[in-house]
Amino acid sequence: MQYTKLSGLTLALLCAFPTSAAEKPDLVLQITVDGLRADLIERYKHNFGEGGFRYLMDDGTYYTNANYQHGNTETIVGHVSLATGAPPSVHGMVGNVWYDRSEERLVYNVEDGNYKMLTSGAGVDKATEIDPTQKTAQGDGRSPEPILATTFGDELMISNSGKSKVFGVSVKDRGAISLAGHSGKAFWFSKAQSEFVTSNYYYDEYPAWVSRWNEKEIAAQYSKQKWELSLPRENYTLQEHNTDHKVKLGDFQRTFPHPYGPASYKYYSTTLTVSPAGDEITENFASTLLMQEKLGQGEVTDYLSVSFSSNDYVVHLYGPESLETEDNLIRLDKTIAKLLKTVDNQVGLENTLIVLSADHGVPESSPAANALGFNQAQYFNKDTLLSSGVEKRLKDEFGLSKDAIRLYAQPYIYLNHDLIAEKKLDLAKVQEAIADEIAKIKGVAFAVSSSDIATNRVPDTHVMQLIKNNYHPARSGDVYVVFAPRSYINDMEGLQIASTHGSPWKYDTHVPVIFAGYDVDAKKVSRPVTPYDIAPTLSNKLGITQPSGSIGQVLEEIAE
Repeated sequence: MQYTKLSGLTLALLCAFPTSAAEKPDLVLQITVDGLRADLIERYKHNFGEGGFRYLMDDGTYYTNANYQHGNTETIVGHVSLATGAPPSVHGMVGNVWYDRSEERLVYNVEDGNYKMLTSGAGVDKATEIDPTQKTAQGDGRSPEPILATTFGDELMISNSGKSKVFGVSVKDRGAISLAGHSGKAFWFSKAQSEFVTSNYYYDEYPAWVSRWNEKEIAAQYSKQKWELSLPRENYTLQEHNTDHKVKLGDFQRTFPHPYGPASYKYYSTTLTVSPAGDEITENFASTLLMQEKLGQGEVTDYLSVSFSSNDYVVHLYGPESLETEDNLIRLDKTIAKLLKTVDNQVGLENTLIVLSADHGVPESSPAANALGFNQAQYFNKDTLLSSGVEKRLKDEFGLSKDAIRLYAQPYIYLNHDLIAEKKLDLAKVQEAIADEIAKIKGVAFAVSSSDIATNRVPDTHVMQLIKNNYHPARSGDVYVVFAPRSYINDMEGLQIASTHGSPWKYDTHVPVIFAGYDVDAKKVSRPVTPYDIAPTLSNKLGITQPSGSIGQVLEEIAE
């Protein structure tokens, strides 16, 4: 009898803790939609088809109250937080760019001079690049080495001595590299070459299938086509009246239709990325990768991250309330459905653990908000940050010139520490004086010195906690600037955009979190969660170690 009881206990333990690959998903598919504020998929759901967003929302576990817990809601910050389950105070990605004091220059988040692109001429074309953060990089080399914590993909590889296949794909280099982690492989879209590329951090030469895919020139197939509304205009949720704030990018008009132009047009590949075409090309490459690399076909779990970038570009150029945003999401719904169909055919959705989220949200464009009576909404002129009031305070109180301020890089003002030390001044006092003056400027909600953040001398409020979670002593600036709700800088080095993100306000922190597929029940959950919970939940589901800096919680609905 005793032997029987022990055997029963052993059997129960074995059932409780899966030990074989068969008891785990064959594939983890992580989908990120850049800039997808949580309510947008609800707002436009009635125009979605079957198999895309609706499959995830209706058949998956859908968390409707997920918010980031850091202040600077920029692309790299959110992507790395998704990958690591940690805030920037831990993983180090405090912004898309930051000032490196040792190199005395702005650095781009995943730039790395120790590596180079595999494709010659595939780096950033500064003459046509509209993303100013990309133009910050000193060279074209890219790697994940600036990320200071492990990712879920890293821990998956560690768990089985590198047997898993881990990949990240995105139009944006930072969208691919972040989730591929340190041990996976990343591919991103080169606007200079209209191809998917990588660096020699990952490969010495391209896999043959990548070369074959690039030879097909998929991007060129959109030549002389137009982005037109996919439905009759009356079927769209919001009807536009004022379009003056929208961006006219060369011949890519402010309103429909948007012509891509010939493939020889200098902004041709850029127009693809600021439209549904960018996501369609990404899906094509990701599906090819899935099949060619035989993901989900081995004895261990594989991982594929696909970050769709077009939504972010579209909301920047046109605003989330625009016809362009709604139509782009309608088309992205079809693109996601196509990707999931490929996954189903190759692996089986029942064998694939799927998670969808976003790296940040976005506010309505200021003109759209003002039309509804939100008169505090404004485009903020960043030159006013370093106003005469700030300069006067520096001169009167410390005898400092404006040279004491090096630069502003969202969300920080960086000071000249050498100059301040030369004059034997207290850095903390200079920081606090500048913060005090900046807080008086119209359109600024708060300005907080890093000395106050580091010593925890800030009010115990939710927003201040988010600012603290963004603080990394080696990378953060001297003064953190928080703009008032619906006020933001819309000047991207001369390109006046409709909307942007990067604030601690709910419209920027609130994103969807949806799990579906393998061992996931259909339910909607409204309790507060955070995207930081995704990485530890995936780790728990696979019975592996959580990422090194993870602070997220295991979501009980998925762990059950």
